[in-house]
Amino acid sequence: MSAFTAVDVIRAKRDGGVLSDGQIDWVVDAYTRGLVADEQMSALAMAILLRGMSVPEIARWTAAMIASGERLDLSAVDRPTVDKHSTGGVGDKITLPLTPLVAACGGAVPQLSGRGLGHTGGTLDKLESIPGWRASLSNDEFIAQLRDVGAVICAAGAALAPADRKLYALRDVTGTVEAIPLIASSIMSKKIAEGTGALVLDVKVGSGAFMKTVADARELARTMVALGDAHGVRTVALLTDMATPLGLTVGNAVEVAESVQVLAGGGPADVVELTLALAREMLDAAGLPDADPAAALRDGRAMDAWRTMIRAQGGDPDAKLPTANEVEVVRADTDGFVESVDAYAIGVAAWRLGAGRARKEDPVSAAAGVVLHKRPGDPVRVGEPLYELRADDTVRLPAARAEAALAVRVSATAPSASPLVIERIG
Repeated sequence: MSAFTAVDVIRAKRDGGVLSDGQIDWVVDAYTRGLVADEQMSALAMAILLRGMSVPEIARWTAAMIASGERLDLSAVDRPTVDKHSTGGVGDKITLPLTPLVAACGGAVPQLSGRGLGHTGGTLDKLESIPGWRASLSNDEFIAQLRDVGAVICAAGAALAPADRKLYALRDVTGTVEAIPLIASSIMSKKIAEGTGALVLDVKVGSGAFMKTVADARELARTMVALGDAHGVRTVALLTDMATPLGLTVGNAVEVAESVQVLAGGGPADVVELTLALAREMLDAAGLPDADPAAALRDGRAMDAWRTMIRAQGGDPDAKLPTANEVEVVRADTDGFVESVDAYAIGVAAWRLGAGRARKEDPVSAAAGVVLHKRPGDPVRVGEPLYELRADDTVRLPAARAEAALAVRVSATAPSASPLVIERIG
């Protein structure tokens, strides 16, 4: 008979206590095996949200989640391994150009990615707009591609941190997604279990992010950096702005197209800036500080790595991407300058158009999304396009139109520029 009970663990945290290593190990393992009920773990998750966790508690919770499944061994890969994780945003297609770029510079990127939910997009959904591309790889395929290509983006296997898979779904329906200890342990348990040697975190801040304030983002970043370092994974975090969507596209196929523009040496300035900033951090963390990612974009090496990576997973890099049946252009009704473009409103509009999902089992449209014609600081005249809404069916346009109606603000004077990278931690 166990020395612990779910009710005792819930009470301890409810009353502001510190959970012991034994309590944490037991409750994570028991929940994974179905011995602790969903309603009991829901109560514990809410207690953690309200009462918080100490650094040692979070470290032990993360270790217990890692121990719930397998840990990949990447020792067969002869390049230094380094991964990147974003906490999620709107128009955040950075993983797509970044992964082959770092591979082109000598690193190996074992990128285990997810799907979109709500207003934030999912990397796997974006890549699945490429005909033939597949997200599911076996462990042997994953390691072989990492060794041979240096870049892989795929779904995490079911055996990797299964406790997180189960708890993540529960948090989503119990109002506990925002608990920083649970966010940190969720992200880091998967990244540590995948076996990477170094990790760079892109912690988003602003209306389109889960962290709305710099203070909350800083706390999350520091927590995750400490977790990575404690498990022998060199970890660095950048706090980056997510008040405005990244780039000019929000959706699936439209973001792939924009990513290819970046790999071809073009693309929006902010996407290029953040891609290069994260690439430099990743290469430095991997022990490749002399590599020049900007040169790899210019000379075509990054594009070559992209094409090889896509082909390795069954995709056709030359195939035509899906396009929307319906396009509605929204135009400016006054002269001036674009003061702001609200990331959250644009993200919700893209979701309404079909680019995202409300539930994990919902399908998504490859072609749907929002394409911006103006960004903050741009001059605009009456009648010029501000953005366009793209959908497979006109039925989706009215709800998206309503969500995006106040997203773009035009004023008489140009706004002052704000930095994309706010802070570095680690």
